[in-house]
Amino acid sequence: MKEVAIWDSIFSTVLVKVLLILLAAFFFFVSVDLVITALSVSLTFINDNLLSSSLSPFVGLFFGLLVTAIIQSSSTTSTMVVALVASGTLSLQEAIPIIMGANVGTTLTSTIVSLSFISNKRAFRRGVAVGVIHDFYNVILVLILFPLEYYYEFLSGLSIYFTELFFGDGFLEISMLPNIVLGSGLMNQFVIWVNNSALILIISFIVLFTSIKLITWVINKTIIGGVKNKLESFVFGQPIRSFSWGVLLTAIIQSSSVTTSVLVPLAATGKIKLKDAFTFIIGANVGTTLTALIASGFRTEAAATIAVAHLIFNVTGVIIFMTLPILRELMVHFVRKVSYGIAKFRLIGLVYIVLVFFILPFLLISLSRKMEASDVSLQERVVWEQLK
Repeated sequence: MKEVAIWDSIFSTVLVKVLLILLAAFFFFVSVDLVITALSVSLTFINDNLLSSSLSPFVGLFFGLLVTAIIQSSSTTSTMVVALVASGTLSLQEAIPIIMGANVGTTLTSTIVSLSFISNKRAFRRGVAVGVIHDFYNVILVLILFPLEYYYEFLSGLSIYFTELFFGDGFLEISMLPNIVLGSGLMNQFVIWVNNSALILIISFIVLFTSIKLITWVINKTIIGGVKNKLESFVFGQPIRSFSWGVLLTAIIQSSSVTTSVLVPLAATGKIKLKDAFTFIIGANVGTTLTALIASGFRTEAAATIAVAHLIFNVTGVIIFMTLPILRELMVHFVRKVSYGIAKFRLIGLVYIVLVFFILPFLLISLSRKMEASDVSLQERVVWEQLK
């Protein structure tokens, strides 16, 4: 009888965990459906108040960085971008720079976590190195891929090719599933009931953000649980092992911010080395692309293409840094030097966060907007002079 009771207890616990995960996943899909519905009826409001008629790649890059730094979730940003593309608000070429910026913005979390060790100079140096190497890695990818996309449409071209290759003519059949699951018209009724574009957008984004945080919390509690304390014993060691676990855990938890933040206290206390943390981060960047793929997988071909572009962006980093160990060693060596300087002058850490993630993006967006407005007014004057 005692054994039966034990098995019943285990079964009931597992059942509850599975139900929680399914409910969280369903809430996520519903939130994506709400965002796309909200965007589809708010195109005029978005174009007039949030986006310009033609979004500059530089504005898009820093917009993605700033938004992600504020909301602390690249998954939310990338899902919103997928929804914007699916609704026709953004083109693929306009959306890709935002995704790049989101990749940089999400690195803020681990850097902030490292500040909790600021009173201990040695621990702070080790912890901040994890945040800095995450920052620099994504910045380097942007420096490589942004010019290629800007001048040659490298990412957009590849993503279109792979989307057509994998989905092809079968895409429309695949896209029928969400209409069966979520096509009850409930979201449309909600939009009609609210009848306010700005309020609909705010509510839909809050619901999306909440759904991603919920699914992160549920999976973190039900699956990961106490494993965090044992990560150093079976996750790290060989580069390929650290990389693989980075992909797997982040894909499960749906948040690179969570998985990379776990690395900071492990590194600060000397339980893992910076080189192992770096390969884990490379994997985490790939794992976090799953959210956008899920959000887009049963939507329009354009939405799937931006999700594939997000994946290609991060796979490029894998190809560069995982196949060339010398580059990883150089990166680790350089970041160690930087972390020594930050630990010596600890105020630099706070200045670095505020400047790079908030002040600089805001100033660059404002400057770019003013330059665009100046160009438009100049063109109008030229046309006026010609008409005269």
